[in-house]
Amino acid sequence: MLYQFPDNQIHAANDAVMRTKQRCRTVPIPSTITAIPGYPNKLAVFRIAASKFWQVRCWIAGSTHRRSTQTQSLRVAQSFARQFYELLLAKHYIGSNDADDLHNNLVSQSPVIRSSAPVKPKHTFGALAAQMFANEQCRQERGEITIESVQVMRNRLDAHILTRWTKVAPADIDYQALLDFTQFLSASLSTITVSQYLLIVRKVLKHAIAIGVLDKLPQFPKIKITTNSRGAFTPTEYWMIARAARRLRNVRHPECRSTLRKTYKLRHADQRMPPDVAWAIVFMVNSFIRPSDLWTLKHKHVEVLRGQNTYLRLTLPETKKHDKPIVTLQPAVRIYEQISKHYAELGLASPDDYLFLPHLRDRSYANSVLSLHFNWVLADTGLKHGVNGQPRTLYSLRHSSITFRLLYGQGIDLLTLARNARTSVDVINNHYASTVTGEQNIGLLQSRRNNGARTTSQP
Repeated sequence: MLYQFPDNQIHAANDAVMRTKQRCRTVPIPSTITAIPGYPNKLAVFRIAASKFWQVRCWIAGSTHRRSTQTQSLRVAQSFARQFYELLLAKHYIGSNDADDLHNNLVSQSPVIRSSAPVKPKHTFGALAAQMFANEQCRQERGEITIESVQVMRNRLDAHILTRWTKVAPADIDYQALLDFTQFLSASLSTITVSQYLLIVRKVLKHAIAIGVLDKLPQFPKIKITTNSRGAFTPTEYWMIARAARRLRNVRHPECRSTLRKTYKLRHADQRMPPDVAWAIVFMVNSFIRPSDLWTLKHKHVEVLRGQNTYLRLTLPETKKHDKPIVTLQPAVRIYEQISKHYAELGLASPDDYLFLPHLRDRSYANSVLSLHFNWVLADTGLKHGVNGQPRTLYSLRHSSITFRLLYGQGIDLLTLARNARTSVDVINNHYASTVTGEQNIGLLQSRRNNGARTTSQP
């Protein structure tokens, strides 16, 4: 006779409550999900309740790959995740056998992944590219290059370079192969972008020379770089877009909700024009900052100074190897006060809060929201392109800021302007001042000195 357990003592392994608890223990803890700097968002490390170690997750070729990093250190886990990602890419592009060779090479150099019998890898272009990129990541960690530069390199490797040459030996990449690659890219990309792709290929081949796989670099095609400066706004156009942004405040975007959600990944709550767009337009034109500074600028970076001159001192994080403070024009003070008053009422004006769209903690998403609504303003005013067909973006506001100072700043010198805008005199001459004509400064051209004073009378 079988013994019957009381109902309250039965704890079956397939019980619904137990299954739920078991699943929860392996679900990523949201607050621990951490992206890998310089790599796509699909690669991340996280913690789970069922393990004391960091886990890594990556989505490649339609599949999600997960593995334990066997470490409690976030830094070491991120290093493991980078190697894990390179291995998955290698398996995807060059097949499992060559990928195992690459894995053994990474194992022999890694403090995280251990192996008893490392094997020398096949020196394919894909394997060398993985090694080169790991070196670039280390440079980024040392502060020699920016995260954005590493991310751009990763995107370009995945977009066109690895898909073309992953299985190729570096010695087989000669002038003709590089010329064919250049012509392929030139069909859809600008000359400066093509030259940057070739620079990445050169880095991989130079790494091959450094480790003794290649004897010398092949000859590279010469690319004549033609720059198309971003179209600055005229003062009239600037006021048009500023007024349009104010007029459209809280108005829903004209695109349908499903399109904004599916195509632009815009949440329903962010489909109305925020006041930040109008503030950003005026703030950028009066502060010389780059669009990327909008996403990183916090209240602790801003200091209001009042005296003989009223202005803001912006002590921003380093950008493009420039770390000196930026001083703004006086209208930026008024905009900052409006921003502070608006978000103080919402409890979002503390020193560590962002100036623009502070409620959006994902700053890449904040960038997308602001850019999408700014493009709507340009479409509404018909100013998406300049008179010579140059496409306009948020960067055109920085272009306008510097151009206005060249045109209307009394006696301002290029060195002072360049240092305050965190750029160089050559860049201002070649790009920002390229749209300035003599007629726009006709008064200065016709002026003459008279007893130390400048006049515009004719001799």
